[in-house]
Amino acid sequence: MPGILWLASYPKSGNTWLRAFLANYFRNPKKPIPINDLPEFIQGDGVAAPFEKVAGGPVADLGVGEIHRLRAKVHMMFATSGPDTVFVKTHNAIAYLDDIPTITPEATAGAIYVIRNPLDVVVSYAHHFGIDLDRAVEVMGSDEYELPSHGPLVHQYLGSWSSHVRSWTTAPGLKFHLVRYEDMMTRPDKTFRAVIKFMGLPYEPARLKKAIRFSSFKELSGQEKRAGFIESVPVDNRIFFRSGKAGRWRQTLTPEQAQQVIDDHRAVMRDYGYLKKDGTPAV
Repeated sequence: MPGILWLASYPKSGNTWLRAFLANYFRNPKKPIPINDLPEFIQGDGVAAPFEKVAGGPVADLGVGEIHRLRAKVHMMFATSGPDTVFVKTHNAIAYLDDIPTITPEATAGAIYVIRNPLDVVVSYAHHFGIDLDRAVEVMGSDEYELPSHGPLVHQYLGSWSSHVRSWTTAPGLKFHLVRYEDMMTRPDKTFRAVIKFMGLPYEPARLKKAIRFSSFKELSGQEKRAGFIESVPVDNRIFFRSGKAGRWRQTLTPEQAQQVIDDHRAVMRDYGYLKKDGTPAV
């Protein structure tokens, strides 16, 4: 089916891991695909290059509205770039800005949405963007939060963590599959096999196991140490693949910070297994 299969997530939730798995599963290479080659397999709608192609020139000086008005054309360009489904990474929430959708329905075939415990997301988010934890907690709770255009990236609308999750998982008519970051860690075979099934691909056990091995955190972090990663923030030698563990927030967040995250996102955390019945963290 032609159109875009979105690989969607709030930032720092496992999107790169999913992309690495899919690239290795599709190509079935003899050695792991380099992480810096991932854009050759899966494009992104937060990258300036396709907007510049549609605009016919640089977009660095364009305002938010001008970027947003180009978005549908960029999405249709992705969707019609080949006879089959096209994978596109996005961190945008599904929303309407100035009556224009952030995710173009006519270009969309479906989505895989990656969700991660927000208590861990806030720690990774703060590290990645070089902000303090209090600020990370604040922005993840803001329905108005946006990532501005900077460098090779264009404006992206996130909203809060909860509204981001809800925008994708309750979108009317959207064919989607949910993947939990924690399940990719603890049950990779079952989790990634479900991804393959959702996509309608044949299940090949040996190929699946190899793709899981070639996209493991150990492999990806090792590649970054040897050759760097083009998606990391080039400040203070900050690494992209930092720990890859679940529950590390317990050693990092203060009780007050953790409670604020829970207060901001209680309903969605409960819905997706991140809170126990008594309201305490499950992960």
